[in-house]
Amino acid sequence: MSTDTEWMATERLAWVALSRLVEPGKRNIVAATAGGARALLDGVLTGARDRVSRSLRTRLRGVDPWERAEADLAAAARAGARAITPVDAEWPVEAFAALAPLAEAEKIDVAPPPCLWVRGPLGLNRVTGRTVSIVGARAATAYGKHVAGEIAYGLAERGWIVVSGGAYGIDGAAHRGALAGGGVTVAVLAGGVDVPYPLAHAGLLDRIAEEGLLISEVPLGESPQRHRFLSRNRLVAALGAGLVVVEAGSRSGTTVTAERAHQLERVLMAVPGSVTSALSVGTHRLIRDYGATLVTSAAEVVEEVGPIGTAGWGTDPDPAEWDASIPGGPRGGEPDRATLPASLHRVLEAVPAGRIVTVEAVALAGRLSLTEVCRALPELRVRGFLRAVEDGYRLTEAGLGPPTFALGRQPSGPDPDDWPDPPPDDPPPPD
Repeated sequence: MSTDTEWMATERLAWVALSRLVEPGKRNIVAATAGGARALLDGVLTGARDRVSRSLRTRLRGVDPWERAEADLAAAARAGARAITPVDAEWPVEAFAALAPLAEAEKIDVAPPPCLWVRGPLGLNRVTGRTVSIVGARAATAYGKHVAGEIAYGLAERGWIVVSGGAYGIDGAAHRGALAGGGVTVAVLAGGVDVPYPLAHAGLLDRIAEEGLLISEVPLGESPQRHRFLSRNRLVAALGAGLVVVEAGSRSGTTVTAERAHQLERVLMAVPGSVTSALSVGTHRLIRDYGATLVTSAAEVVEEVGPIGTAGWGTDPDPAEWDASIPGGPRGGEPDRATLPASLHRVLEAVPAGRIVTVEAVALAGRLSLTEVCRALPELRVRGFLRAVEDGYRLTEAGLGPPTFALGRQPSGPDPDDWPDPPPDDPPPPD
């Protein structure tokens, strides 16, 4: 083994060892590891008297950190997981580049993690550029979950990766929407990647691990803890080119994530809701006080983070690929029925004018399968031909088509059904 290879292997193992000793985000680790993880760990073991070394030494409790790191790697391999450290090619350098300077400048615990534990086929270094984070309330309303799912679905169809936290409410809806759209989604967890939390999402997290990626900065077997939920929010914000907040109370972990995205200069977006809903207070405040962009669809999100809007960091998508992703072409013009695929056109023709319809009603009217209609309606909504309302869908002006065929066409101007009051808030689900 060459000297460089030996150094790399030892340095990597040192970073893995530190992930067991350091709580997520601690800013003092930035300066302490300036000379490398091995140098810090050697100092801990040889009795270095600096504050960080003394603190880490008390956490060892007589355990050999090198042996413990080897055991953690072996346990990860048995669980189908792996460790990614700053010396690995898979490390998302660009995503985490601003965390250390922010920790030092603001004196807050948002430092990059010493190691990430991941489970899934997606390369961690691919979670850059074409990635959008979606977050919101756990006790979300039906309206919020519906919107989060539709935005995630539309992003997935456009080839964007959706990042969220795997929790109840908006997080779960975003993950499911991305998977339903045939895309990739990433869940950033507060516990080990082998510890399903919440337990009711065990099946969802397993599916994410099969098709996307589960990420945690704590080793396998570690349980979620309150402070780790707040700490992991910086990773959710950092991994996205932009952050979409769907529902949030006035004070919540979601608003902390939004603040981190703002500090990291990510594109900050928020979905408006009813002014009478407590879960829209946070989103409206982001729009008013933080300058978050108001968005209502995947197309609007992509306009903000993609190459024709305020582009986030990372690699822009290929222009030829982009043109086909936005109704009306690269400038986001008016939706055009002539550009619709035949499958979407059949479903659109089955939607009657001037009425709110359900999936079942459209399938019956057009003699179509429920599967075909379920797939088509969200896409027609994203393309601007339908409007989602509380009980189903209704045609927009573009969806009504030319006036000669638009029986029952509605007059132009604001439609009172544009933003129906969401249903009463769901009670918080048990953890």
